[in-house]
Amino acid sequence: MTDGTQAPGTPHSATTDDTAAADARFIEWMHLNLQHAAEHFEIVLAGEPIFGWRLRTIGAPGTAPGGDRWLRVVSEFPDWASGDTWTGNSDAEALTTIPRPRVLDVLEWTEADWRRQRAELMTLLPGHPVSSTDDLHLDPELSSTWWSDLHQALADLHCVSTSRTSIDPDRIRERTLRTYGTAIEVDQWETIHGDLHWNNIFAPALGILDWEFWGRGPAGTDEATMYLFSLRVPDVAEHVHATFRAVLDSPAGRVAQLIAAARLKGRINDGDFPELAEPLRAHVDQLGMPFTDQR
Repeated sequence: MTDGTQAPGTPHSATTDDTAAADARFIEWMHLNLQHAAEHFEIVLAGEPIFGWRLRTIGAPGTAPGGDRWLRVVSEFPDWASGDTWTGNSDAEALTTIPRPRVLDVLEWTEADWRRQRAELMTLLPGHPVSSTDDLHLDPELSSTWWSDLHQALADLHCVSTSRTSIDPDRIRERTLRTYGTAIEVDQWETIHGDLHWNNIFAPALGILDWEFWGRGPAGTDEATMYLFSLRVPDVAEHVHATFRAVLDSPAGRVAQLIAAARLKGRINDGDFPELAEPLRAHVDQLGMPFTDQR
């Protein structure tokens, strides 16, 4: 926004009676922020903007003198607008061998000491997300080349040296203790994407989006996350397993599946992915550490 006024409400922060109205005001405000960034970068927006999780981000394609672009704006409370997640997409410029959007320019501004905004002008990847949702509902019929490229991209990523942190041991212990009644300790670490679901992956040519959370994490996290988000489509889940069998069937891979399942169980408890609840519970039972929280 250009007038410096305070944003009208926060996403999902109001009472039951006025949540819809507060969200509508926040959506309108985010549209204004996107337009402000577009004017700054001299980009002409095209197409309906897309919102991210909990309305925290808004993005849209557009055209600029240099070519087609993607413009993304993230909104955060000032106290949280820093650190690894805040600069993740820009920091991912270090990942030179992985197909992903390049960050061309960044703009930050504060709204009346209430929200911090960060706009990122990116290259526009060809193709489309594999799924319109994080979890998979249908077989996308991906090519063998796509699977091979994904395998290589993750292998390259896992070998990257970085000081960034995706998730730390304390968070893992707290989350797994709440989910299983037992805190899980991690012995093997690597560099991970940290949020590798099907809406963050492009096809028909491989592209990987949303690098906010990349950094050091439990070995096998990305493969485990993809696997769990595939459980409603058994043929694809089996393809994920076959492609990453060496990872998923290893002791570290089984630990990664339990950690990823604990995170996903928390999302399900909050109302996301209700249709994944039963397949996830069955899979965790097979891993030998059932949920203590059966909600």
